[in-house]
Amino acid sequence: MLKKLFKSFRLSLNRPHPRSTPEVLGSQQHSLRRADISRHAVSVVERLQNAGYQAYVVGGCVRDLLLDIEPKDFDVATSATPEQVRAEFRNARVIGRRFKLAHVHFGREIIEVATFRAHHPDDEEDDEDNHLAMRHESGRILRDNVYGTLEEDAQRRDFTINALYFDIAHDRILDYAHGVHDIRNHLVRLIGDPEQRYLEDPVRMLRAVRFAAKLDFDIEHHSAAPIRRLAPLLRDIPAPRLFDEVLKLFLSGYAEDTFELLLEYDLFAPLFPATAAALERNPDYVGRLVRHALANTDERIAQGKPVTPAFLFAALLWPALPSRALELQKRGMPPIPALQEAAHLVLTEQCRRTAIPKRFTLPAREIWDLQERLPRRQGKRADLLLEHPRFRAGYDFLLLREEAGEQTGGLGDWWTDYQEASDSERRSMIRALGGKDEAGSAPRKRRRPNRRRRGSGDVPERD
Repeated sequence: MLKKLFKSFRLSLNRPHPRSTPEVLGSQQHSLRRADISRHAVSVVERLQNAGYQAYVVGGCVRDLLLDIEPKDFDVATSATPEQVRAEFRNARVIGRRFKLAHVHFGREIIEVATFRAHHPDDEEDDEDNHLAMRHESGRILRDNVYGTLEEDAQRRDFTINALYFDIAHDRILDYAHGVHDIRNHLVRLIGDPEQRYLEDPVRMLRAVRFAAKLDFDIEHHSAAPIRRLAPLLRDIPAPRLFDEVLKLFLSGYAEDTFELLLEYDLFAPLFPATAAALERNPDYVGRLVRHALANTDERIAQGKPVTPAFLFAALLWPALPSRALELQKRGMPPIPALQEAAHLVLTEQCRRTAIPKRFTLPAREIWDLQERLPRRQGKRADLLLEHPRFRAGYDFLLLREEAGEQTGGLGDWWTDYQEASDSERRSMIRALGGKDEAGSAPRKRRRPNRRRRGSGDVPERD
């Protein structure tokens, strides 16, 4: 009992007291205007307010608008419970278990509506509704459905720059955690004791890195200090959740900067252990390959071109394949089966860390398989490869390997020319290979079935 009381006292010291009087920025003190907000978000806020609830536009959208960044989506915080939100909107759906909230659908746009949260009780036994709040013995929050006031919600949020509430009715910003100050000073700062907040949810370390990369901010000194020591806690996060976080990290248009920060804070290895080991063995090649892949991803996103997680994971995990395939070859497995088995093992192990769906692992394996097939161009093989549904991805991956410094004997240039050549030019290019594939092996001769010559006295058998 004494130990329990001490733990509660220690945790309470780490938590800031909620501020009941926020800093209020009037319309003359900020650049936000009602017209900047999604009309659907405005509609949700006004309807909830008319029903007697508190409601504000909150979080990242407010932060981004203050930075002249177009928000990706708009969130609303309210005193209404998810069930009460659903009762107000026929187009609302209650989602989530760990963090229950409501999604209000307007065609393709979804307004996320979250109920004000409060801090968790320090011990589940002290919570009259402990089915709403669950905490792991490590301090990690497993379920977060303890509702509270606006002031408590502000202090429970992760970063100061995300604890900003825009009051549409009065055109003002409510700032409970000096978030506007940190925005002006380009700082990502945790609310409360950083170590305690990371223990509650280790994914906050990834979020700190993501915001720093996206906004070109620095992680505030005290918020950054525990990250390297606590980075191994990410291994306890469910694999499906880490997959979602990896997509946010690398498919938001700031992947290259994000990668550098992940390395700086020792957060990359818990996400991609096999690649991190390969990076340690061969930092020049692996570093170039990953950085080129991420830079190309950022460029495509900036140009509005589609990107696929399959290519991203193929690039991030490729460096782990050679050593694994070599181990299998030493055990007597032929090169091609060894590479295929290595691919299976690497993906299987990675899926335990980040649950990559089959719709991405299968194309990634096809991209890898094409790296072995692209050098084999004899006969009709080249034309058949051009018709392969993953040819373009495989070809781009080949160029990526060459950019990283792999020597392929000009294979990338050959395939570039082949795609642009006429039929007659293609035939000439095939003949110019001299009857050998890129690996230098002669083409296999087609075996003819043995046919016994029949003499004049031979009589064929009849059924």
